[in-house]
Amino acid sequence: MKKFVVLYNAPQSAESAMADSTPEAAAEGMKLWTDWATRAGDGIVDLGTPLGAGKIVGNSGVSDAETGVGGYSVLQAEDMDGALKLLEGHPHFLMAPEASIHIYEQLDIPGM
Repeated sequence: MKKFVVLYNAPQSAESAMADSTPEAAAEGMKLWTDWATRAGDGIVDLGTPLGAGKIVGNSGVSDAETGVGGYSVLQAEDMDGALKLLEGHPHFLMAPEASIHIYEQLDIPGM
């Protein structure tokens, strides 16, 4: 099985989305996620979490990250097509019309 890192992108940060949500809306949103997790089953290695504000660290210093990444998950599947199937009907797409999911295969490090 291969592992895949999933990054959830949206125009609104996870922090502000959670702060703006009512308890009822939050519970409804979590139900959508738990329903998806049930469907994905063993394909989920790490359900992940929402992410707060990030930083970019480089040779020139540190700056605020404004990438729109609001959370992550780690999935497993035989190949990328299998991982993409796990994302069908994902509740993240309900967050906003511009919401997207980036998925990357984890590669083995030679000699490690």
